Amino acid sequence: MVIPLALILTACQSEDPRLPQQLYDEAIHLNQDGKQVEARALMAQLAQKYPDNPVGQQAMKDLYLMDALMRQAQQERDRHLRGIMQRTADALTRYKAKHGEYPRFLTALVPDYLEKEPETPWGHPFFYKPFVGTPILNIKDKRGRSVQILSNKLDSYHLASLGVDLQPGGDGEAADTLMVNGDFIQDKVLPPLPVPQPVR
Repeated sequence: MVIPLALILTACQSEDPRLPQQLYDEAIHLNQDGKQVEARALMAQLAQKYPDNPVGQQAMKDLYLMDALMRQAQQERDRHLRGIMQRTADALTRYKAKHGEYPRFLTALVPDYLEKEPETPWGHPFFYKPFVGTPILNIKDKRGRSVQILSNKLDSYHLASLGVDLQPGGDGEAADTLMVNGDFIQDKVLPPLPVPQPVR
């Protein structure tokens, strides 16, 4: 367990020369078990508490490597996620070209446009919200007068990954990736829907 080890690291004095090595070995174990975040936290504590000890110095070197590997893994996950979202957007475009509007649910894309309902690399569903982009249309009647009519065509959509925590906001693996009508946006939140939205 990481928490008891962290408490030991904080509470114990360095009288036992074996303690730094034991904790370093535990950090290596955590990293090998795929618990990189916990391993990094333990390495950081080792480097901070034992800066003059060879084990603490090695932990500091390992931290740089772990950070580089974690950044690389995060970038690869981001590329994979964006690839899935782009393929979903392409499928939505093809669906709209055939049906005149976007589907109400992503399940409608299967199997004609996608093999299966899209999900994030970590197995979470995407947030998908189709909506009417221009609820009120200005058109000309038979006499050439401008009149307004309500549109109910689902001609726009929001598509979002809410990160591994499925919560809005966050950084790293918890960061949101947002798309509006097939374009990725840099905003932290999706724009509000135009009003009035028709009831369907």
